[in-house]
Amino acid sequence: MIDVQNLTKRYGKHTTVDGLTFTVRSGSVTGFLGPNGAGKSTTMRMMLGLTRPEAGSARIDGRSYDELTCPARHVGALLETSAPHRGLTVARHLLWLSRSNRIPRGRIGEVLEQVGLTGAARRRIGALSLGMAQRLGLAAALLGDPPVLVLDEPVNGLDAEGIRWLRELLRSMAAEGRTVLVSSHLMTEMSMVADHLIVISRGQLLAETSMSDFVQRHGRTYVRVRTPELARLTSALGRQGASLRLAPDGSLEVDGVPAATISRLAAAAGLPLDELSSHTDSLEDAFLKLIGDGGSATHV
Repeated sequence: MIDVQNLTKRYGKHTTVDGLTFTVRSGSVTGFLGPNGAGKSTTMRMMLGLTRPEAGSARIDGRSYDELTCPARHVGALLETSAPHRGLTVARHLLWLSRSNRIPRGRIGEVLEQVGLTGAARRRIGALSLGMAQRLGLAAALLGDPPVLVLDEPVNGLDAEGIRWLRELLRSMAAEGRTVLVSSHLMTEMSMVADHLIVISRGQLLAETSMSDFVQRHGRTYVRVRTPELARLTSALGRQGASLRLAPDGSLEVDGVPAATISRLAAAAGLPLDELSSHTDSLEDAFLKLIGDGGSATHV
C-alpha cells in the first residue's frame, strides 16, 4: 500500500502540501481528486522521490521510493510532466528502462501489445500522436509488472476506445490485488473506475472515503415530479415540510419527502403525476459542492 504521513511541501512562503495524511490500499482503484493547484501532482512527485518534502513521509509497502531496488518493478508511474527523449524509438525507450531496472527484455513486446503499440515499436517518440505518447507512458508504467500504480491524468490524449480500455485495465489490475492511485479531472470517468476517493484542496485532506459514501454525504438526493397540477402539488408538499425547487425544464425537485409519500399524497388529492423519479447527484455535483462549501480540511 501507499502510506502518506504529514507530508508538507513549501515553495517560498506558499505551502503547496500541508500536513497531508492518507492511505492507498491494495485491491481497489483510488481516485485522487482536487481543484487545480490543490497539490495533487506535487504529492505524487514526493511519493516518487522527485520532489523533497519539508516534513512528513510517503512510503510504498513500508519503504520510501529511493530505498527501492529496481523501482519500476515495484511502482509503475505516469506523470503529466513525463518527457521521454523524442529522438528515441518506442522500443529503445522501453529497452533503456528495462535494462536500468533488470526487467527481462521480453516484457517490452508484452507491454507494447497490451497498450496497442506493437506496430509503432520502431517509430520515434517525437513522431507519435498525443494518444500514442500517452499509451507509451502507460507501457513504461506497466513494464516492470508492478504491484503499485501511480498515474497522473492517464486518460489525457486517449480517444473513447482508449479511455474504455484503460478503465478496464485499471479495474482488472485492482482485482488482482494491486494498489492503483489515479488522479484525474474527468469526474464522469472517475465515477466509473474508482472504488475509493481521496480529495484534497489547498494541500489539505478534505475526504478519504468510498465513492458511494462520498456521493451520499456530499451530494443531494431528491425526487423529480411532473404534474399538470403544479400549484396544488406544491401547496400540498409545502404542508409536508418539503424543500422545493422548480427546475428549468418545468419539473419540481423535492427534498425531504420520499417518492412513496409523494405518490400517496398525490393519489389522495386526486393529482395526476406524469413523472415521479428519485435522483442522486453525480460525483461531479458532490465534488463541486464540497469545494464550493469552502473546502475546509475535514477528514470524512
